[in-house]
Amino acid sequence: MTDVMEKPVTKETAVPVNKDKGKLKKVLIICSKGKLEDVYAALVMANGALMEGLEAKMFFTFFGLEAITKKNADHLHTATVGNPAFMPGMPTMVAGLPGFEAFASYMMKKEMDKLDMPHVTEFIQMIDAGGGEIYACKLAADMFHLKQEDLLDEVKGIITVGDMYALAEGEGTQIIFI
Repeated sequence: MTDVMEKPVTKETAVPVNKDKGKLKKVLIICSKGKLEDVYAALVMANGALMEGLEAKMFFTFFGLEAITKKNADHLHTATVGNPAFMPGMPTMVAGLPGFEAFASYMMKKEMDKLDMPHVTEFIQMIDAGGGEIYACKLAADMFHLKQEDLLDEVKGIITVGDMYALAEGEGTQIIFI
């Protein structure tokens, strides 16, 4: 794993993309975390699937529900405590200082704005408009006392785990858990 590429990655040297959509047809993305970076990973993958002509279904459970609640969707934070990849070289205790998580979240959102990345609610609207489907987990919604009216309008429903598995039915489905 210490090999260095002699040639830069170009269109000619890149791994060819499988344009035969006969194998992968649908992705079901389960988002169980409410951290900014995890929610965006799920949204980017769902949007990318739709752009590639795949079906995309999203299932938000436990703290992932934060991303689809009207109250919290655009107020997610970046986890700093216990995240070894965040600001390498900084002492870990700095991440626990009061206000540091809010500062880190602000900086992360600022960088995302520079890249013209949509805010969470706008991203969810784009996925919905592109034909993606978004669902909330019934068990987690019950635990957090959430009702359909607490969720973004794009959320198609609050469903059980069994219903979620039914969404994955059919050949060519990948389940991605975040």
